[in-house]
Amino acid sequence: MSPNSQQDQVSSLSSSAPTVYTLPEHIFEIVSDSGEGAQKCGQSFGAVSAKMGNGAWTVEIIPAEIQPPARSSGGASGVRIRIGTEKVTNWGNKTKLVIAFNEQVLLARHRQDAMADNATILIEDMWETHDDPKIRQQWAEAMEELTASKDYRIVKVPMEIECLKIVDNPRRGKNMFALGLMSWIYTRDVEKVKAQIAMQFRHKSQDVYDRNVRLLEAGMKWASEHMKFQIHVPTKEVTEDLVVMNGNTALAMGAVVSGLELCSMYPITPATSVSHYLSEIYDDLGGVVHQAEDEIAAIGVAVGASYAGKVAFTVTSGPGMALKTEFIGLAVMTETPLVIVDVQRGGPSTGLPTKVEQSDLLSTLYGMPGDSPKVVLAPSTLEECFHCMITARRIAEAFRCVVVVLTDANLATGVQPFTRPVLDAGWHAPELDLSPLPEGSRPMDWDPETGLSPRIIPGQKGGEFTATGLAHDQNSCVSYDPAMNQHSSEMRSRKLAVLQSTLTPPEVCGPESGDLLLVGWGSTRGAIEEAAEKSRANGLSVSSVNLTFLSPLEPGITEILKRFKKVLAIEINYSDDPNAPYITEENRRRGQLTMLLRSTTLVDIDCWTRVLGQPLSPGDIIEAVEKKLSEETKA
Repeated sequence: MSPNSQQDQVSSLSSSAPTVYTLPEHIFEIVSDSGEGAQKCGQSFGAVSAKMGNGAWTVEIIPAEIQPPARSSGGASGVRIRIGTEKVTNWGNKTKLVIAFNEQVLLARHRQDAMADNATILIEDMWETHDDPKIRQQWAEAMEELTASKDYRIVKVPMEIECLKIVDNPRRGKNMFALGLMSWIYTRDVEKVKAQIAMQFRHKSQDVYDRNVRLLEAGMKWASEHMKFQIHVPTKEVTEDLVVMNGNTALAMGAVVSGLELCSMYPITPATSVSHYLSEIYDDLGGVVHQAEDEIAAIGVAVGASYAGKVAFTVTSGPGMALKTEFIGLAVMTETPLVIVDVQRGGPSTGLPTKVEQSDLLSTLYGMPGDSPKVVLAPSTLEECFHCMITARRIAEAFRCVVVVLTDANLATGVQPFTRPVLDAGWHAPELDLSPLPEGSRPMDWDPETGLSPRIIPGQKGGEFTATGLAHDQNSCVSYDPAMNQHSSEMRSRKLAVLQSTLTPPEVCGPESGDLLLVGWGSTRGAIEEAAEKSRANGLSVSSVNLTFLSPLEPGITEILKRFKKVLAIEINYSDDPNAPYITEENRRRGQLTMLLRSTTLVDIDCWTRVLGQPLSPGDIIEAVEKKLSEETKA
């Protein structure tokens, strides 16, 4: 697009009569340098939209560095928001509108192909006339790159000038000014926006609140005077009591209502906010948050507390899971109930600390010395993040085992409304039975069929024993007897089979049989189901299934897979392109769930995976579906 045509489009947006576009959904982003509050602004907008009756989903755009250089494409920080009339379950495809605080963070989104070709861009214009000629040159070069191949509609906004009328430091005001812009453009309920600001700044003074409201109103005023279009995404009447939160907060709340009494952790992105929320409320509810000196100490405290009778959990991410390996093995060997939350991020090593990935599945299942059976479950929605903690606690205690909850950065920071849970006293752990034990009680008194055994709490009369990480017999006495080692391994493993017998088969979304079945786990569910639904609308025979339990797998999965001509697992982890140099059918590395399912069901499952550090988009999955079915047609 030429500079002249770009200017013509800006002019038409600013001078023509106001137009209101009514749309079933819309996707937009706000991006800034780190520390300018774009994420807080976007999350506030998402919460307000949900409270108004829109479906909403937000995804934070987080730089890898804690304080990246200002005005750098690598330092882009912000949030994507997708709102709709119907329920929204993922971040969608490309964004249609962007508010950018400088041209460099905008370039980052452009280079990542995050924006639609005709996206509308509202950008801070101070950089165009900045005193520094280098910055002016960067602006000019950025505008040239942005308009060279895309039909973006660019609107220059004097954010700095407008904010200086209210605050001395615009960096502490632009986010609320931008919230005002968005509130006017998307016809938000102003009183609900102000109430959200009051909630966010509830620990601040009245003056801070008043100043932020003035910035909000300034943004709305500027938009009403200069923006000649609005976007109306119809809402639905809210007929049920809803809550709005992100996945990490849902995990924390689920931990509280489940009766988990101790959270022992070491700060790690993107899991830390679980403990941040618990630190605000846990003490008043009788719980304890313990910040240990490292990841190893954190799980050590949790194992020790659980062994002593408390109900404990630890929260971490991939690198922390690697460090916790030995203690996980100890909990498995001693059959100590333990819940571990792994909020997955990109790897290996330090990897992509702030980006999403699903690459911890196989290491969680098999990354310990010896045979270490454990339960692994993966919530796929924010509501499931809440309820899975209740399930995890119950299983850990009933089966005397380790339960790992695998979430990821997409769920951790995503905000979505869901039905307010109706609290149930039965969710809480029962009171400990510390009555004297019958004579002859054994700490590992395995039932020969189920492998289950009663849990003995230290201090119970008649229950004295020595816990050891060494191989042992039913009395927890060290034993190197070959037959006993075989038997104890069988008993620890048998519990998974018993648990599977209590589970129900996963539900197929769409026809029960057909040409192609998409299989996913965790946060990919929303994008997969949307892609499958749209593919069916286009006449394709496509269904989907989401797996919550990954160890043990839900029953009936083999039968489900065999009802479809082809099966394609969709994951956010690495797999080799089958057409890449040197890659053969024998040496090809496949997606992690793909490998798990191929080995357990013996079904020929293919995979489509990506490790782009961002959630999957329904449009990309649809392309993969069409390609897969096209290949089969040609074959």
